[in-house]
Amino acid sequence: MAGGSRGGNLNKILLTKTLAPNIKLFEIDAPLIAAKARPGQFVVLRVHEEGERIPLTIADARPKDGVVVIVFQEVGKSTFHLGSLGAGDQIKDLIGPLGKPSEIEKFGTVVCVAGGVGTPEMYPLAKAMKGAGNQVISIVGARSKDLLIMEQEMRSASTELTITTDDGTYGKKGFVTEELKRLIDEGRQIDRVIAVGPVVMMRAVSKLTLPYKIPTVVSLNPIMLDATGMCGVCRCEVAGQTKFACVDGPEFDGHQVDFDLLVARQKNYLSEEKQSLELWRAEGK
Repeated sequence: MAGGSRGGNLNKILLTKTLAPNIKLFEIDAPLIAAKARPGQFVVLRVHEEGERIPLTIADARPKDGVVVIVFQEVGKSTFHLGSLGAGDQIKDLIGPLGKPSEIEKFGTVVCVAGGVGTPEMYPLAKAMKGAGNQVISIVGARSKDLLIMEQEMRSASTELTITTDDGTYGKKGFVTEELKRLIDEGRQIDRVIAVGPVVMMRAVSKLTLPYKIPTVVSLNPIMLDATGMCGVCRCEVAGQTKFACVDGPEFDGHQVDFDLLVARQKNYLSEEKQSLELWRAEGK
């Protein structure tokens, strides 16, 4: 599904906003994607003809306006280049929605655990779960107060919301897993847990819920290239079988994911990514 166009507005950036240091929100004119997007799905974009293909979760979609919202963190050359664009600029390529939509139904009590830039992905999930009649308990974590994003959006999408920060500068000091453990220890009825964020966090959540047999869903973020299941770059191991996150996921049973393999694969090109960013900065682009 292409991004769609309205005359010369093909993939035009309508609004940019800095949510936190190196974390930005873009609203993009993409009516065809906005009309089809469902919670849990993502897009792939290229900034320019020779650019890297970047997978980014759809943080929100407004079909009536034809707008797709993405949130991203500037960590490498491609995301820094993307972040240098402003309102009125156009993205070269934008395809989506990709991936399987989240399973949205009335489960009962759903705990949504989000960390860092996993929060934009969690927002449409929490909103949809609440809309389906669930009690939504959200736990949102960040390293510090200045890196916390989308608090008000998550509050509106949740029945209960708890904020945690690693350094205690806002909300409760500690990790999201500590708050989840508190809910379990209190005997709260939990029918489903959804975790989105850093791999180490999703692994810790899955390990915590396993002894209690609480169904746990995680959204994987491996290295991705074509996002159509052809290249196999995003392969991961789930229940002993090879899966492609782009077409089989991105959501999987957290108790079945081989997180050690996922962590190892994510480290494959760190040196090359660092070199690419350094060269791009040296060239003044």
